[in-house]
Amino acid sequence: MGKANQAEGPGQRTVVGASAAGTAFEWYDFFIFGSLTTIIARHFYADVGEATSYILALLTFGVGFVVRPLGALVFGWFGDRTGRKTTFLVTITLMGVATVAIGVLPDYDQIGILAPILLIFLRILQGFALGGEYGGAAIYVAEHAPDHKRGYLTGWIQTTAALGLIGALSVILITRWIVGVEAFDEWGWRIPFLLSAFLLAISLWIRLKLNESPAYKRMEAEGGERRAPYKESFLTWRNGRFVLLALFGIMIAQGAVWYCGYFYTRFFMERVLKVEVATVDKLVLAVTVASALLYVFFGWLSDKVGRKPVMLGGMLLALVAFFPGFNALTRAANPDLAQAQARAPVVVVADPATCAVQFDPVGKTAFASSCDIAKSVLSNAGVSYRNEAAPAGMVARVRVGLVEVASIEGEGLARAELAAARAQVQGRIQTALAAAGYPDRADPAEVDLVQVFLILMVFIVAATALYGPQAAALVELFPTRIRYTAMSLPYNVGTGWVGGLLPAASFALVAASGNIYFGLWYAVGFTAVALIVSLIWLPETRGRDLNDIRT
Repeated sequence: MGKANQAEGPGQRTVVGASAAGTAFEWYDFFIFGSLTTIIARHFYADVGEATSYILALLTFGVGFVVRPLGALVFGWFGDRTGRKTTFLVTITLMGVATVAIGVLPDYDQIGILAPILLIFLRILQGFALGGEYGGAAIYVAEHAPDHKRGYLTGWIQTTAALGLIGALSVILITRWIVGVEAFDEWGWRIPFLLSAFLLAISLWIRLKLNESPAYKRMEAEGGERRAPYKESFLTWRNGRFVLLALFGIMIAQGAVWYCGYFYTRFFMERVLKVEVATVDKLVLAVTVASALLYVFFGWLSDKVGRKPVMLGGMLLALVAFFPGFNALTRAANPDLAQAQARAPVVVVADPATCAVQFDPVGKTAFASSCDIAKSVLSNAGVSYRNEAAPAGMVARVRVGLVEVASIEGEGLARAELAAARAQVQGRIQTALAAAGYPDRADPAEVDLVQVFLILMVFIVAATALYGPQAAALVELFPTRIRYTAMSLPYNVGTGWVGGLLPAASFALVAASGNIYFGLWYAVGFTAVALIVSLIWLPETRGRDLNDIRT
């Protein structure tokens, strides 16, 4: 093992436990928002329509991820220049304060447009803090770990994402059960955010007991060399090439696979398949609990067979499983919908020139053409449809099996007239869908919970196989003097930009195409690129002495 790992200080259990506890708290804070997206959409985005408010809430969830690379750059620099411990004390405090503030933030009905503006600002603070947290915790544990156990011990940091999600979902379910569904939707949703004040105090108390990492102290003792983390990490090819490999060979796949498995499945079941929210919460909680130790297992396995083959296995499983898995999920969670789609497929017959993309992030587009009215009704209903070109100037029609429903041309109508026309078209389409067997909601008695659980577990096994060895693999790519900066940026670009935007981007792809499975191409595309890059160029790093890396 590396000499630095033998330095005096707290034992391995203390190091791993304290680091994991704090990181789990930060994931808890971050995941509360994602788990309450539907409720937050109603409170903070008013008068923009159901589909648009949902997408705006997803984008607000995503903005916390978008800003994470900035946090990685800022806190990575401080972590490499001033030490690991101080830096992740700052990140955890910032995260906790921002989360509590969301819990007391007035909603749209109280302060109008200022509500979503402040909400976005607080999400930015959360993302900024989380951008510096993961790298610090993973590096801190890795720099204490023996070389031959680094995958196993850093696997406990990886499992904190699951523990944070378990905590978030558990608190939400318990709070909803105590106060009741109506009260929870009205004001009880704030309680999980406010609970962060208590968790922050505990996490700070635990982390204050830690010492600086041995590898960092050794570098400080041996050295005197001036460190320039940005220049060395990103402006020199010897390190910059590994930053690129970390991003395109590992992290874009991790962002795609993990967030598809944990979050897009949730949105898909809730929004498209119309499964009851409480049932979705319980299913996601069950698979998260079942997966918690898989991160540690795959980290341990990477100590035996190598980081690269385990991560490649996760990517391959995801690529093979996504499309057939989501089709199977529809049949298991809402069999009436699957049967209706097969028996009476929906087709929108319209002049392509009159059809806009059914995605409006600012909520100002009227979608007034006959094609747009028809497609907006179907998108809001979560119904998959196929497009068929019609002659120019023809009013759009919706074919449900053998039944055709004419839309209405709304261009030039006043606001009230357009709303009435849309309601009229919606009523006719819903009548046709109901006659063809399309359900308004998934029948709870028809949901095959065991089958849904097993399908979700396939996605989660892929995610944990990729994520479990990841911390060790990233740490082992870079020397101590730039490790915090160099690994934090690709990690947070992959999870923040690719993963964080996945739910909104995938849902928008579905709305634009009309195909409820089309959004999966987002995750599949990024994962395929990473698989090729990793297979050809990513080096195997298992067992490297962290003090001897010279890139």
